[in-house]
Amino acid sequence: MDEVLPHRDRRTSEVWTRLATVTDPELDESVTDLGFVERVTVHDDGGVDIVFRLPTYWCSANFAFLMADDMRQAVSALPWVREARPQLRDHMVAQEINRGVSEGKSFAEALKDFAPGGSLDDLREKFRRKAFERRQEFMMLALRGLGYEDSAICRMTLGAYDEVDFGPGEVARQKLRYRELLVERHLANLPDDRAFVTYEGFAIRRHELVSYLQRLRGVRINMEFNSSLCRGLLAARYREFDGGSPERASTCGACGSGCAGSTIKLAAAAEKHTIAPA
Repeated sequence: MDEVLPHRDRRTSEVWTRLATVTDPELDESVTDLGFVERVTVHDDGGVDIVFRLPTYWCSANFAFLMADDMRQAVSALPWVREARPQLRDHMVAQEINRGVSEGKSFAEALKDFAPGGSLDDLREKFRRKAFERRQEFMMLALRGLGYEDSAICRMTLGAYDEVDFGPGEVARQKLRYRELLVERHLANLPDDRAFVTYEGFAIRRHELVSYLQRLRGVRINMEFNSSLCRGLLAARYREFDGGSPERASTCGACGSGCAGSTIKLAAAAEKHTIAPA
C-alpha cells in the first residue's frame, strides 16, 4: 500500500498537468485555472475519470463538447492511460456529450439538434484567432514595458524574441504560449522569421501598430469580461450546492493550488501598460 499511493499520486498529478493545457475555447484560459475541473480519479487499470462542471446549466453545448473532447485527448496522451473518461455534470445535454465523447463521435453525431453546420472546425478557428491576438497583445505590451520601441517590436525576429529575458513568472509563461501558436500556425519557425505578424501572416508596420493594438485591446477586454462572468457564475452556482466558501471558488476543483490567480495576474499585468495615442 505504501508503494501504491505515491504511484497513484504521481499519476494524478500528471493528469492535472495535462488538463492544465486544455483551454476554454472562448476564453483561452485553462479549464483548471477557471475551476471547471471538479475531480480526477485514477484507477489501477489505467482508467481516468474526470468530472467537470460549467458556470450554468445552459452553457454552450459546442464549447462543452470541445472541452470534454480536448480533455479526453490531452489525458489519453499519457503513455500509461488506458482510457480517459471526461464526465460533464449539471448541464442540459451532459448525457449526450458524455456518451458522444466516450464513443468517439463528432459533435454533429452526438448532438444533431445543436450542430446545423455539422462541424466545429469553423468555431475552433474563430477562437484560435482570438487566442492568438490576445496572447500577441500581451507580449507586445510586455516588450513595451521593457523599453522596446514600437519599430523594434514590429521588426523583431523569432530568434530575438526567444532571447528576451522576462524573468520567472506569468510573462515568461505567456511568452511560451504565444510562441506555441506562432509555430502551430506556421507563422514563424526559423530564427529570422518575424515574431509579430497578423493572424494571416502579414507584417505589422510601425505606423499601423497603434490602431492594431487598439483592436486587439477590444478582443482582450471582451474575453476578460466573459472570463469574469464565468468565474462569478461558477462561484455563485457551486458555493450553494457544495457548501464552499469564497476562497474555494478561486481554486481549481480538486488540486487546491490556487492556480486561478494566474489569470487575474495576467489581466492586471496587461493593464499596467498603456497604448500610446496616435
